[in-house]
Amino acid sequence: MKTSPKELFEAGVHVGHRQKRWNPKTRPYIYDHRGGISIINLEKTCEQIDRAWDFMSNLIASGQDIWFVGTKKQARDIIKEGAGAVEMPFCANRWLGGTLTNFQTIERSLLKYKKFLKMEEEGELAKLPKKEGASIKRVMNKMHNNFEGMMKIKSLPGALFIIDVKYEYIAVAEATRVGVPVVAMVDTNSDPTTVEYPILSNDDSVKSIRLILGILLEGVQDGLSKRMVKHGEGKRLITKDELVKIEPDVTIGVDIDTESVGDPEEGEKSATKPKRKRAAKKTITEETEEKAE
Repeated sequence: MKTSPKELFEAGVHVGHRQKRWNPKTRPYIYDHRGGISIINLEKTCEQIDRAWDFMSNLIASGQDIWFVGTKKQARDIIKEGAGAVEMPFCANRWLGGTLTNFQTIERSLLKYKKFLKMEEEGELAKLPKKEGASIKRVMNKMHNNFEGMMKIKSLPGALFIIDVKYEYIAVAEATRVGVPVVAMVDTNSDPTTVEYPILSNDDSVKSIRLILGILLEGVQDGLSKRMVKHGEGKRLITKDELVKIEPDVTIGVDIDTESVGDPEEGEKSATKPKRKRAAKKTITEETEEKAE
């Protein structure tokens, strides 16, 4: 087991929404309703965390990436910190509609943003007219909010990790449409059947989000370790210092026919000689003059 009910209880993972906002599809995961509040069964949550942990670890080990999505105020900074620590793409400001279903357009926009960043880095942006430079900077600020954390994406993700499926319903819908599995924190006011790996938990508490994300990030790190071992089977990665010391296995042969090779100085002299066409023209002129005499 990756965690214990006691650890989850201390972080307030068991506290759901008010009973009047309860989604009946969460019934199998509810322990009780007390004081008008739905109480989550933490033993079931532990089982869901273990299942999601194994899935994420195996997915990362296979060479695929997981995108972390959490744009609500409570989750934004935690997502940036956690996903950045394992160098995984994340979306913490705003989920751009069409990120998955219209991925080619997103790629073009990313290339445009990278081009602007390069222009700014090399000082080309400062050389543009003031009005044009200010317009580009406004576009860059907007792109930064949309693409922060997604600069290194090259293909669709292997899975999404989402905090609050009700808040991020667009991301969930796009993932379902393109067939990308979703691991998500699901509160008692949401439908857990919309994602493949629901984790019934309090998705409004900073402590709850930080604890569950931290546990799952251990699974990501485990998968990254397996990925390194898998890609390094049968060979060891070479260091820069070792690379410098390597002697070449192939040597150049010394049995060269030096007689057939011209002297470089002679080659340079021959390059300065007049062309044959001009010499022939000069001979014809001389013959004409001789006949005229």
